[in-house]
Parts: sequence; C-alpha cells; structure tokens
Amino acid sequence: MMIGSLRGNVLERSSDGTALVEVAGVGYVVHVTPRCLAELEPTSPAFLYVHHHIREDTQTLFGFQTRDEKSSFQTLIATHGVGPSLALAILSTHSPSALVDIVASSDVGALTLVPGVGKKTAERLLIELKNRLSLPTLTDRDTTGGAGTTVSDVREALMGLGYSENEIRESLRSLPMETDAATMLREALRLLGARRA
Repeated sequence: MMIGSLRGNVLERSSDGTALVEVAGVGYVVHVTPRCLAELEPTSPAFLYVHHHIREDTQTLFGFQTRDEKSSFQTLIATHGVGPSLALAILSTHSPSALVDIVASSDVGALTLVPGVGKKTAERLLIELKNRLSLPTLTDRDTTGGAGTTVSDVREALMGLGYSENEIRESLRSLPMETDAATMLREALRLLGARRA
C-alpha cells in the first residue's frame, strides 16, 4: 500500500527534520524541509502530500506542503546520484520555481548553496535536470543561440552592481526574453529600483 497524502493532527516535531502526524489513531513519522517543519505546529491540523519511499530494508515518508514540491522531489530522486536526503536538501534551499530558474539559466553558483553540493556535482545536476524539469521558454532560446549568453551577461552585470542572487532571479523572471542584453539590463534595473524603493 502506497501512501500519497496525510491529513491529521501534528503530535510533535523533532530537530532531526521529522514530524509525527496522527491520522485516525496512527502516528506517521514524516521527513520534511525546515520550512515545512516550521509550519507544523504541535496539536494543529495538517495536510501533507507524501512520497512513500520504499527500499528493501526500510520505508520512509517524505512530506510536502504543495504538489509542486512533491513532484520536484520525485524528479530529483529519479536523477542519477540524487538520493532522498540530497533531494530534500535541494528543496530546503530552493523552491520548485527557483529550481526551474536555476536549471534554465545554468546557475552553478545557486546549486552549490545546497549543503553537500560542490561545483562538479552542481554542473552534472544542471545537465541531467535540464532533460527532466519542465523549463520555461528561457531554455528554448538557449538552443537558438545567444539567449543563454544574454541572460548570463545581464546576470553578471547586476551582480557587479551589488544585487543579490534572489533579486536578480526575480527580476529576470519578470522580463520578456526576446530582447538584447542592453534592453534586458535596463528593464531589470528599472524593476529592481522599483522593488527597492
């Protein structure tokens, strides 16, 4: 029997990243991200999408607040060299939408922010995930030539101006991709200026 979701009450949460959720008198130990764990207040009701991970010697439940998180987790663990612990660490560091942006823009630096992921591992993951994640039109333009370079140039320019990775990623997500680097940079600065105002 595979468990796909749980609805019940939180009995307790532990510092090891697990929560004990009681459903119809049965307590389930569920591994979650720190962000999710913070939301699971003891004695409060909870609903989690669950990935039921079965191996020969053990069964583990991984819980998520959204369907996107569960789907991203399943995509990650289907990737060579990514186990459940690393997949959870990646989703603890980056949201599903941020992960798509990171892969679409080949952002090695952002992936190395994940504990346990070095530069070589990040580069390999980017290559493998490009074939697995549903990427926005940004990646489609990479194959037509020049798009990836344009985005990288704008990203580097903004970093040189002192903007953070998160600010840059948010601004690039809002921009039309059918523009040259100068126009994209000008629009990004306008957006970033409005957000900081």
